Amino acid sequence: MLPLAEWRSARLASLTAPDGWLNLVARIELAPGRHLVGAAQEVQLPSGPDLLGTLEISDSGATFAAPGKAPEPFQPIPDAFPQLQVGTFLLEIHTVDGVPALRVRDLTLTPAITLRHFADPPDWTIRANWESFAPRVYDVAMKDGSTAAVTLTHRATFQHEGETVTLTPTHWKSGKPMFVFRDATAGETYPACRFLFGEDASDTEITLDFNRAISPPCAFTDFAICPLPPPGNILPFRIEAGELAP
Repeated sequence: MLPLAEWRSARLASLTAPDGWLNLVARIELAPGRHLVGAAQEVQLPSGPDLLGTLEISDSGATFAAPGKAPEPFQPIPDAFPQLQVGTFLLEIHTVDGVPALRVRDLTLTPAITLRHFADPPDWTIRANWESFAPRVYDVAMKDGSTAAVTLTHRATFQHEGETVTLTPTHWKSGKPMFVFRDATAGETYPACRFLFGEDASDTEITLDFNRAISPPCAFTDFAICPLPPPGNILPFRIEAGELAP
């Protein structure tokens, strides 16, 4: 793992990057088909030209044609959704439970943010037990009231004040399990949840460094849709480590 200071610098850089969470200006759900996109079109953007171009969504993917130009395909992005830059906008086809949406980032925006953290107590860096189980499908609740089907395959367990705590990851990113959890610091931390990525997993153990617990994307923008913690990941005690609410 990166040293904590370097990791936090990388975290801040990812938030403020062109494809980060601070320059999103729209998320518009769309049916498959052809759509005109622009400040004065059926798919209305909050800024930019009256007609940015024509978006076409099909079962085989999505393309976008600027006025007078040939359609260009959206490009696959590792651990993200297909993207395409058109002028000063970064367009993304964001699909949740089979429903596509156009998510729009304005590259002329240069937002800045300061992240706040708890102090860094070493007792919240835990080497937990890590075990797999037979895959099962689970409908995870999303912050917008919808649900999304995920496949659960693993659990992490550790001891806290004489009790066994079990956390189940609902998502994976870059090969790392992502735990969506909430604890008794909610309100000081982002109220809905925080995310934590497990590190250095072996067949039987995994590191949970709660100093690297982060606020989810929906803490920074209304145009993100975030999962909520499953009931077992709602903890009755305080974890005074990681990011405070932005």
